[in-house]
Amino acid sequence: MTNDYLESTKKQFAYYKSLGEKTFSQLPDDKLFWQYNNESNSIAMIVKHLWGNMLSRWTDFLESDGEKAWRNRDAEFENDISGREELLSKWEEGWACLLNALNALTPADLERIIYIRNQGHTVTEAINRQLAHYPYHVGQIVFIGKLACDQAWASLSIPKGSSQTYNADKFAQPKERKHFTEEFIGGQKPQV
Repeated sequence: MTNDYLESTKKQFAYYKSLGEKTFSQLPDDKLFWQYNNESNSIAMIVKHLWGNMLSRWTDFLESDGEKAWRNRDAEFENDISGREELLSKWEEGWACLLNALNALTPADLERIIYIRNQGHTVTEAINRQLAHYPYHVGQIVFIGKLACDQAWASLSIPKGSSQTYNADKFAQPKERKHFTEEFIGGQKPQV
């Protein structure tokens, strides 16, 4: 594999990180801790779970099991973050751990074997596992955010009813090699 895979995964992780952040920015503080019922998770609980998973999986990534002895996964689902500042701090700490680990990898590392709960994965498989896991939870964050904002929700991608205009604009442009996340990261969203 080439370095393209690593660069693509970094862009995709950054894209999903940005979706979470664009959701947080639309919500008042109390909505970050709202739960539909006792069985559901608040946004804060999902952030806490992502934080715990990221620290466990990506700390000493190539050398130690991804399920660290110090991780308390069950505590990640307690709604006890003190406020927006703590939530954002955990969010940033988890993502920094992930991105620092990815930035340290080389294409030669991709076939190395690492372990998660004693199950061997190539580095590529481990990255793919988390590239499925984290967007799953970011999607939950976005869904809860949409429910909480109701009519005030600002679309994070192509707004409803704008697909034809968006597609017409895209097909009016010359073909080019471009990563799909580039227009969405950094506060940008499609112009329709």
